[in-house]
Amino acid sequence: MSKIRKSSEDIRTFILAHISEPGIAKRVMDTFGITRQAANRHLKSLTGQGSLVPEGKTRKRSYKIAPVAKQVFSYEITRTLAEDVVWRNDIEPLLRGLPDNVMVIWNYAFTEMFNNAIDHSAGTSISVIVTTTAVDTEIYISDDGVGIFKKIQDALKLPDEKQAIFELSKGKLTTDSENHSGQGIFFTSRMVNEFDVLSGGVYFGHKRGREHDLMVDREDATRGGTAIFLKVDNHTSRTVQKVYAQYSVAGSYGFNKTVVPVKLAKYGTDQLISRSQAKRVLVRVDQFAQVIFDFEGIDMIGQAFADQIFRVFASEHPSVDLIPSHANAEIMGLIQSVIKSGRPGFKGELPPS
Repeated sequence: MSKIRKSSEDIRTFILAHISEPGIAKRVMDTFGITRQAANRHLKSLTGQGSLVPEGKTRKRSYKIAPVAKQVFSYEITRTLAEDVVWRNDIEPLLRGLPDNVMVIWNYAFTEMFNNAIDHSAGTSISVIVTTTAVDTEIYISDDGVGIFKKIQDALKLPDEKQAIFELSKGKLTTDSENHSGQGIFFTSRMVNEFDVLSGGVYFGHKRGREHDLMVDREDATRGGTAIFLKVDNHTSRTVQKVYAQYSVAGSYGFNKTVVPVKLAKYGTDQLISRSQAKRVLVRVDQFAQVIFDFEGIDMIGQAFADQIFRVFASEHPSVDLIPSHANAEIMGLIQSVIKSGRPGFKGELPPS
């Protein structure tokens, strides 16, 4: 396995995206301002990894994407089924040759999701499909259990499965605190490029680079089990350590920072107006040192909603740093006004969203 720098990642991603075009080496040279020898080294490296298949010789050589590989596995959930053994015996051999950082991401993501199916699904079997290409790798994990959202809804006595998704998005959520930290699903969804869950009556999708998470009602809400889809770019420069650092307050260690996607608190056309809605948004956020409320996709909020979060809760939990993000001018003005009302003598200006 090898390590890949950010510049190499860009070049190799470009090569894989344009490999079918003639004169790929010249195209890479012109795009990145590198020598033919450097361009050929990247082509040779991708060939050595099995990502490309060369055809012809020397300057007339062309390349094509290596064929897709696909493997299907089935497991009976028993007391002896262990995620690390499945990873080591079945999954890891299929991914060998990927960069070190990518292998670590897959090791974490697969074992966490497979373990969830073992420990929490209450099902009888787990199916796994691994699909690899030169560009990315996909792993699909499904079980025939009660459904992850439904189990969280019942365990925490939440009103519906959508509220379970909202709580999952904050992190530190588990139905078995003695044996689990509640970090697995949260960090897996942040480490991979695409994270999709289909369970019960809801579909949830998180994708790096996409502005909004997707939450969609499912037509067949009676179907049981949970299906999780994971995708990781084979040449990403992302590391497990970098993802952890994003959710740790500067100068500290541990999972003490989170981002709350406020949009997931909305139901249909309802606006975020009331204190009760704000209290649902605030559930468990006192477990963090810093909480970023992401208002992306929210046009307006009510005064009571803002007051409950940024004055009432803030005054009751002074050790928790509350930060609004992606708030429009109207929302930011309302937040500033409720904060000022709770801070006698305050004359300064709060930082913009």
